[in-house]
Amino acid sequence: MNLRNLPSVEQLLQTRLAAELIASYGRPLTLQAIRSTLNEVRSHASGTKEATVPNREILLNRAGSLLYTWTAPTLLPVINASGVILHTNLGRAPLSPAAIQSMDAISRGYSNLEYDLETGKRGSRLIHAETLLQKLTGAEAAMVVNNNAAAILLVLSALANKKRVVISRSQLIEIGGGFRIPDVMRQSGAKLVEIGATNRVHLSDYEEALSEPTALVMHAHHSNFKMIGFTEEPEQKEIADLAHKFGVLFVDDLGSGTLLETKRYGLAHEFTVQESLAAGADLVCFSGDKLLGGPQAGIIVGKATLLAKIKKNPLARAVRADKLCLAALTATLLHYLKDEAEGEIPIWRMLSITPKQVKARAKYWAAELGQGEVLEGESTVGGGSLPGESLPTWVLSLTVKNSDKFMERLRQEQPPIIARTENGHILLDPRTVAPEQDGALLVNLANILQSQKRKRNP
Repeated sequence: MNLRNLPSVEQLLQTRLAAELIASYGRPLTLQAIRSTLNEVRSHASGTKEATVPNREILLNRAGSLLYTWTAPTLLPVINASGVILHTNLGRAPLSPAAIQSMDAISRGYSNLEYDLETGKRGSRLIHAETLLQKLTGAEAAMVVNNNAAAILLVLSALANKKRVVISRSQLIEIGGGFRIPDVMRQSGAKLVEIGATNRVHLSDYEEALSEPTALVMHAHHSNFKMIGFTEEPEQKEIADLAHKFGVLFVDDLGSGTLLETKRYGLAHEFTVQESLAAGADLVCFSGDKLLGGPQAGIIVGKATLLAKIKKNPLARAVRADKLCLAALTATLLHYLKDEAEGEIPIWRMLSITPKQVKARAKYWAAELGQGEVLEGESTVGGGSLPGESLPTWVLSLTVKNSDKFMERLRQEQPPIIARTENGHILLDPRTVAPEQDGALLVNLANILQSQKRKRNP
């Protein structure tokens, strides 16, 4: 290859194609892509005298491909047809229209995030969700941070730094991404005191541990696993009463933190935030984006004196919630306050859909595609909530030649479709697909099925 015929950067910049790239991507990034393209040609030129130098159009098309790759978003909306309602890898809880509208309104301009409109002086962002949380839970005070792990870290840092914290071995859990409760507790500076055995802990274990000076007793939700068989754990109220007898605080990490009774939806009972406070918890920590159905957030509710101390901790600023989180969270909490959570919050709507309603949509999908079998199945809650619990559902089952390749094609669609496989069949659960996504789902499925049909019958 004769590199003397390779056009210069400046020559390429004078072309119409380069002008179009600059208009779309800006001059600095386009310049970088052109230089990268020319360098790639030079690096492959050694020992190839017969090869011709790519023309300007080819070079700029290559630069355009680079620019597209560099600027393509990596965070994309997807269609969740997996049947896992709180799918951690897919962003957990989708937000209600009201929550989205609230975020949109706040993000478009300035807001009174930390400005007191009555006095005209600096205010606090902590007030925006606190009143709603007080009304909903009956707690004396509340605070919102950026996630539940931060909530636990902040509580322990503020109340138990260099002090003993008692926790059962059955609750030293690890959840997704390698996050471990013991690691967070140690990071806070607390001195971890493990009691009981993996499968059994008695009230006497707590009593023995509390014989030494202790800052607090912590209770953690099992999150993503269930203990069965030869197991025993005291009730929260028993632990709280014993802790208070020794003048020690009781902190309950509920994880998902539901405000509604899950038994109404055919699921096992999940201890609610209200029940935890009634059982004597001094502080309760829970997530905003799990069973609450809101944005990612960590919520702390409980005694006003304790929360006043926590709010003053230097770490509070590092883990504070931003204006978009607070906007979405307050809109979500209002759904509960107005007794409309089941109809307005997507995850509760999914939980309350009847199998008959799900079956009707699965049949509609099959009819529109002209193929597939509607079968009974199970949806799961997910997100570390109600481990082992499932809901009866109906799925569309597609028989394909190669399920792995078909799943890969689904993930390449716009928007990507996330399904699940079973015995080589593709299963799509309508329960977790928003009705307004049906059109995109069916068009993309039809295109994939049609292309496979053409390959079999050229």
